[in-house]
Amino acid sequence: MTFKTLDDISDLNGKRALVRVDLNVPVKDGNVTDVTRIERIAPTLQELSRKGAKVILMAHFGRPKGEVVESMSLKPIAQSVEEVLDMHIHFASNCIGDAAKEAVDALHNGDILLLENTRFHKGEETNDAGFAKALAENGDLYINDAFSAAHRAHASTEGLTKLLPSYAGRTMQAELDALNSALGDPKHPVGAVVGGAKVSTKIDLLENLVTKIDVLIIGGGMANTFQAALGADMGDSLQEPDMYDKAHAIMKAAKENGCRIVLPTDGKISAEFKADAAYEVMAMTPDTVIPKGKQSLDAGDATIANVIAEFEKLNTLIWNGPFGAFEIPPFDGATVAIARAAAEITEDGRLVSVAGGGDTVSALNLAGAADSFSYISTAGGAFLEWMEGKPLPGVLALNS
Repeated sequence: MTFKTLDDISDLNGKRALVRVDLNVPVKDGNVTDVTRIERIAPTLQELSRKGAKVILMAHFGRPKGEVVESMSLKPIAQSVEEVLDMHIHFASNCIGDAAKEAVDALHNGDILLLENTRFHKGEETNDAGFAKALAENGDLYINDAFSAAHRAHASTEGLTKLLPSYAGRTMQAELDALNSALGDPKHPVGAVVGGAKVSTKIDLLENLVTKIDVLIIGGGMANTFQAALGADMGDSLQEPDMYDKAHAIMKAAKENGCRIVLPTDGKISAEFKADAAYEVMAMTPDTVIPKGKQSLDAGDATIANVIAEFEKLNTLIWNGPFGAFEIPPFDGATVAIARAAAEITEDGRLVSVAGGGDTVSALNLAGAADSFSYISTAGGAFLEWMEGKPLPGVLALNS
């Protein structure tokens, strides 16, 4: 698809730029504890301000369900935006109506204004045309810089595009370019690491990937279900017996589409799920029998070597989900080792690596590998729906 960016706007000076951003950041005791999402939007806001636009930010926070909930006000978050941008951020107590209009009218060129939580109005999530029109009255043009909200057809992500000239911000642009390079028009061979606890939460993702990639590497609790479906007795390991048929169907579809599935060849087996627990390493085959009372909590060295060897053959890698119980050592070993290997190959210029999903980002940060990946998405649900091949309304609405 094609979409307009800030490069397609000839003159921003004095223009009221309505910018949809993601400020749904973690907050504890009134303080933002992670400013990553604010840092991601900083380039767009700084460019707009520098070019003389009156920058008007729209965002949601939490799930107020169309009611004014004081604990979900964006006002405390404005301070963190100020700190990241190192400039004053104005605030309006409503995103529409007189309060918004007065705040917008008071802006000078280059100023930045944050409007109150769009989800304080029911019309936001229902994509109400009247609410979208009320938002549009505050702007001359619309910029979406919140890929993380692009899987929702809301007034501030989709409705506004029908009313104002619409563009992708720098963060949205970078995300779409990265995702296109990973799955839209990638350089083959393409591989994907998919981990996490349950097959049932990633069926759509797996079914889509096996039709588009060359190698699917499965880890975590998901791998236990596939191993068991092939005949292994996984003891007390996390698995989903009701997903055995689905696992077989995915393996069949992969074979039909020329996609190899790579499963762990060994695992760390322990009777305890706790830090520094004792464990043994067992080979993983269809004949494996893990004793009752014990479970597989991570992949072993043979699997790590095998996965790294697969990485060496790839030109493109997509990553979603940890490879084991990475939160607790010694069961973080496989996730950390293969993440560092992917980072090293990327740094060497031999791999385009794109990763996303909450646990994924945490795991890559733990490994100290995140900064070396080609792109890390913080979009959560939108990233997963993109991997599943689902249309994203907020992106489609920008299609030029």
